[in-house]
Amino acid sequence: MDQEGGGSNGGSRSSCYYSVLGIRSDASSSDIRTAYRKLAMRWHPDKFARNPTTAGEAKRRFQQIQEAYSVLSDESKRSMYDAGLYDPLEEEDQVRNNSFRFSYRAWGKDFAVNKTR
Repeated sequence: MDQEGGGSNGGSRSSCYYSVLGIRSDASSSDIRTAYRKLAMRWHPDKFARNPTTAGEAKRRFQQIQEAYSVLSDESKRSMYDAGLYDPLEEEDQVRNNSFRFSYRAWGKDFAVNKTR
């Protein structure tokens, strides 16, 4: 898994997602998953809980790794990212402003809950 600066950072707050995961822009989904798991284990904030001087850096890196994986593991997001059209800030705004409708069945009755974030 060579490191290559592929794609655009699409307005991302971090560097190129491929570079964050240390993979090439033509990496397979299996390569993406393997790189994510390796880095997530290495930088998981719980491993740095006893060392507050590096805990902040570990948390920042772990969040970058998660963000990169969430985009590159989703084919539609990855296509938009590669075309330079993906904006993670726009996605956050959509999630924040959307209303969600949850329904569930309990004790033989249907319930619906409208929830606005």
